[in-house]
Amino acid sequence: MSELLSISDQVKALPELPGVYRYYDKNGALLYIGKAKSVKKRVASYFLGEAKHAARIKLLVKQIAAIQHTVVDTERDALLLENSLIKEYQPKYNIALKDDKSFPYIKIVNERFPRIYFSRNYKKDGSEYFGPYTSVHQVRSLVELIKKLYPIRSCKLALTEKNIQSKKFRVCLEYHIGNCLGPCTGQQSEPEYNNNISEIRAILKGKLTDIKQILKNKMEEAATALRFEEAEIWRVKLSSLKEYMDLSTIVNPGLGNMHVFGYYEDEKKAYVNYLYVFDGTVVKAKNMTILRKMNEDKDYLLWHAILEVIPELSAQEDILVPFLPSEQFADFELHVPKQGDKKKLLDLSLKNAFFIKQNELKKNTKLSSEDRILQLMKEELRMMETPAHIECFDNSNIQGAFPVASMVVFKNAKPSKADYRHFNIKTVEGPNDFASMEEVVYRRYKRLLEENAPLPQLIVIDGGKGQLSSAVDSLKRIGLYEKIQVVSIAKRLEEIYYPGDRLPLYISKKSETLKVLQHIRNEAHRFAITFHRDQRSRGTIKSDLSAVPGIGKKTAEKLLTDIGSVKKIKAADLETISKVIGKSKALIVYSHFHPERVQ
Repeated sequence: MSELLSISDQVKALPELPGVYRYYDKNGALLYIGKAKSVKKRVASYFLGEAKHAARIKLLVKQIAAIQHTVVDTERDALLLENSLIKEYQPKYNIALKDDKSFPYIKIVNERFPRIYFSRNYKKDGSEYFGPYTSVHQVRSLVELIKKLYPIRSCKLALTEKNIQSKKFRVCLEYHIGNCLGPCTGQQSEPEYNNNISEIRAILKGKLTDIKQILKNKMEEAATALRFEEAEIWRVKLSSLKEYMDLSTIVNPGLGNMHVFGYYEDEKKAYVNYLYVFDGTVVKAKNMTILRKMNEDKDYLLWHAILEVIPELSAQEDILVPFLPSEQFADFELHVPKQGDKKKLLDLSLKNAFFIKQNELKKNTKLSSEDRILQLMKEELRMMETPAHIECFDNSNIQGAFPVASMVVFKNAKPSKADYRHFNIKTVEGPNDFASMEEVVYRRYKRLLEENAPLPQLIVIDGGKGQLSSAVDSLKRIGLYEKIQVVSIAKRLEEIYYPGDRLPLYISKKSETLKVLQHIRNEAHRFAITFHRDQRSRGTIKSDLSAVPGIGKKTAEKLLTDIGSVKKIKAADLETISKVIGKSKALIVYSHFHPERVQ
């Protein structure tokens, strides 16, 4: 047994051949796994010139009691064996490779009329999985695009032929709002549904150009046949796809398939970003953080990252890297592009590698809850400034009667009720929400400028593109447009509209950014409704109680406060009214509403 030999004897017995070596301590615990062109020379180097070694290597050497090795044919075989053994045994002194296993996939369920959704759990259940993707936001954006293009079911009903033929199910709300075409009741055939799934599968594989042409052909075919409503549907879908393609990472389709590795390192860690390009589109991404334990050089760390992702490689697929490791293998041909589309791809991956470290720093920085939410809002709303001060506007009227508006203020993502304001609409007649919004926004910010008061970083308009456009007109009039970010939030799908953007921004329904926007919108609505209700009540006082001869505003308000409403005052008896305002005034009020009962 090697444990019975001295370390020097064990080293002398090692071969000068490629292979993998393993160090054990006196208790038989595995300390370290390494590979080398010559096992004997590499192991011997640990015990020569120890004074020059790093402290961690010195500590390792002191613990080595036994050495084992495995000889292989080539250096590549040594690297592959070392990589697999490290992953299996995770020795104390080896690098620790952490990847993003929690990244989500998009799943096409293995069932009749397949459902499609994102999942973090990869299972061998016969379903198709696409990914992993770099973020949940990316997955949700892609799923939302798919649902825009192809109505697919979200229910878990067992859509067997027998159940559909027996009319076991009824269409649900998803059918009525156009998100599903009713396969549960036979209104959409299985071939038609599966054809949509095939096109969705092509999108998930990155074949966006093919789908774009399919949608364009359908639009032109409908227009030629004078089916203009159908043509408009295909046009909207085509626009959605084009928008997604503009936001997606598209490269030259002529480049073929390739693997791209971006690399960034510091003293303690290496950060590797991997991109897989298929048919001209980046369809897969993976982030890896490698913890240095034995001062491993960057050649060694990059090779481990490559083997982690692609242990086997097709000869038709290139590998792009930022530098060439000193060790090369015949079946792994690495390239360092200097210009063109390949260089752009590599630069993109290098940026992502750098961002892995930046994200780790952000996670390790302790932010307050408010700061974290504000930073998230800044990123998700694409703002230049942090929205520490937000103001939101809403209108309220009933068929033009008593038109009012409200403005609520959030500071550090929380309501600042002392800053809330009400507005009576002064220049608009009739029910005109757009003109009302234009008026109150103009009045608010003209006054702030005159008073040299602090301006918000974000203005939120409750409504769609029409209300937003009105607010923008006012900001342009007073010279604040493009100096303050302004958006609107539409209630139906919680869409975020920006000035000049035809299509809205969709934020994840679980995002804290959307929750803050919903909170401030709902607060503005509540505040406007409360004020409008108060104005209606005052209008009722003027029209009913103030019309009573001898009854002033204060008396009317006292009656309303104590009895509750004009309706209750009309129904009250003389004694009840007398207890509130005295007998003489009570008789006047009672006589006004009940002249037939007074003698």
